[in-house]
Amino acid sequence: QVQLVESGGGLVQAGGSLRLSCAASGRTFSTSTMGWFRQAPGKEREFVAAISWRSGSTLYADSVKGRFTISRDNAKNTAYLQMNNLNAEDTAVYYCAADPYGTRWSEQYEYDYWGQGTQVTVSS
Repeated sequence: QVQLVESGGGLVQAGGSLRLSCAASGRTFSTSTMGWFRQAPGKEREFVAAISWRSGSTLYADSVKGRFTISRDNAKNTAYLQMNNLNAEDTAVYYCAADPYGTRWSEQYEYDYWGQGTQVTVSS
């Protein structure tokens, strides 16, 4: 089992920045990839970004490319999502997830463990 706890969400004005954190505990050695997903009101949950725990390779959704940066601190078992130039369309509950397989990073079914989510609200 892997436990994930997100933090760092909040209310920010359009154009502002937030940094989300995802602290992992438990059988973290079994994790290949850490991903961030989000779900806006009335919409399905969607992929945001993912990072390889070992190599640091990254993948981004087109909608956040150039504005969001995913990173990880292996020593702290923590993944981060730096979000810059936020806009109203980024308002959502953000979830981090752990993927033990490392093959289809943008697919939700790849991820076995999920955090409880953290709300990000961008005011325009």
